[in-house]
Formats: sequence, structure tokens, C-alpha cells
Amino acid sequence: MELPPNAPCDTERTRAHLAPFSTMTDGELRDAKQLVGLARACDPDADPDRLAAGLFVAESVNVIDRALTAGCVPFAVLTDARWERAAAPLLQRIRAVAPDAPVVVAPTDEVRAITGYRETRGPLAAFHRPAEPDLDALLAGAHRVVVLEDVTNYTNIGAIFRSAAALGVDAVLLTPRCHDPLFRRASRVSMGTVFQVPWARIGTGDDWTRDGLPLLHDAGFTTVALALSDDSVSIADPRLKAASKLALVLGTEGDGLGNSTIAACDLTARIPMAHGVDSLNVAAASAVAFWETRWAG
Repeated sequence: MELPPNAPCDTERTRAHLAPFSTMTDGELRDAKQLVGLARACDPDADPDRLAAGLFVAESVNVIDRALTAGCVPFAVLTDARWERAAAPLLQRIRAVAPDAPVVVAPTDEVRAITGYRETRGPLAAFHRPAEPDLDALLAGAHRVVVLEDVTNYTNIGAIFRSAAALGVDAVLLTPRCHDPLFRRASRVSMGTVFQVPWARIGTGDDWTRDGLPLLHDAGFTTVALALSDDSVSIADPRLKAASKLALVLGTEGDGLGNSTIAACDLTARIPMAHGVDSLNVAAASAVAFWETRWAG
């Protein structure tokens, strides 16, 4: 095991820093009470609330690199010795920006024992969660946004972010029940684009549209529900691409958007299908919709 230069070789401290990779769930990494305990275990003399904003775990050189570039601050790193040479420039960069963050290099069997993962796709890094951007400011400068209503599949979330980054979407907005884009699998599938495309939560309570849709309308957005309905227009309808500010609203896999959400949006759009297929996976549908409605201004 390797600790930062000049750090005391304190195995208890190191073990505490490894908790985000082993004993703590994703929910616990966002739970202020759990994080007080972690903060005290890492350093009982420091501010016990210093981790209250939360932590997240990133996996792979590419994802960690993009998190660093976005300004995320490392808390600890765990890497299989197999990845050490390929990750050397990244580990050096982490030591430079966060000299107090332990960097632990361990054999494959030890990494498996710590994490419970049979395989990892590169180093693991725990980061302090960044603050979400101000929603009003985000909307003011955007032309294309997507709202994800209650999307709970991490693979779909990651894939949607990757398409959003590639196809010019300015922001991703998540309803209260939508899962966390910084979850390890979501950020890995996104190839780290969750750190490139700004995102924020929108709406409150069980019905995000009550206060969420008025925010979008007040910011000048035309809201478009992607859904199968009798009055839906084609996603290629020229009105959509011509709109200066457009918010595409996508629903969870299987159930799709709620009826109340569809009714509250300005328009409903569908992707024309062939061979009797009625719909696409939400991640695939998002890519088609982003491309067809991309801002050309």
C-alpha cells in the first residue's frame, strides 16, 4: 500500500479512507450522518462535517481524468497493481491536486476483497461531490435541455449523458426520483461526460411538473414530451428544430412518461418506426431526438 509523500503510515486511517470502496453504499455516500462517522474515522481532530456534501466513486482512467478536469477533488484512490503503470500520469496528477488523499495500490486479490467486485475497469477514485449549478442560471444560458423523468437504470442514464455531450445538449435535468448520474456505473457508461454536461435536479415532491414545468416555461422553453399518443408530431417536425429553447422530456424504461406530464407539456413527439416496432430504448431514443432537434443557432 502506498500513502502520500510524508504521510504517516497509519493503516487505520487508510482503512477508513477505503470505506467508500468497500463498506459504504451509494446512499450512505450521500448521507450526512454516515459521512460524519467516516470523517471522524479518517481524522478525529478535523471538522466532522467536512464530508457533508457527499462523496462519489469514479472508475477507469478516462472517467477519473474527466472528473479531475471538471474540478472534482479526490478523497482516496484504490487501484489494482495491474493498472498502475498505465495510470501513472493520472496518479501523479491526483497526488499533485490532493496530496492528503491516500493512493492505495494493491494486488488483484486484495482489491477484490476490499471492493467485492470480481473485476474493475481501471483505478477507483472517491471524490468529494461538487455543488449542483444554479438551475435558473443554467436555464438562462441554454438552448437545448433534456428532462429525465424517474429514470432509474444507471446504464441508460450514462448513455443519455454521453449522447447529450456529443450532440450539443446544454444541460440534463433530473426529476426527484431519477437516479444519481455520479453513481459509479452511470459515470463509467457515460465515459465521464457526466462531468462535462451540466446537470441539476428539477421539481419537488411526487409531481415534478407542478413547479418544474413553470420554471422551464418562464425561462422561455417549449416543452416536448417524447411519447406515443394520438396527437404526437414527428420528432422531425420543423417547429422543434426551429425553437430557440427546447426541453425534451423523456420517461423511464417501460412505463414511459406519466399521463399528467404528457398533458402538461406543450407538444408530444414520437420517433417514426418501421417493421411494427413501437419504440426504442430510452437511451437510443434520446440520441435520435437530440440529433433531430439540435440547435443550429
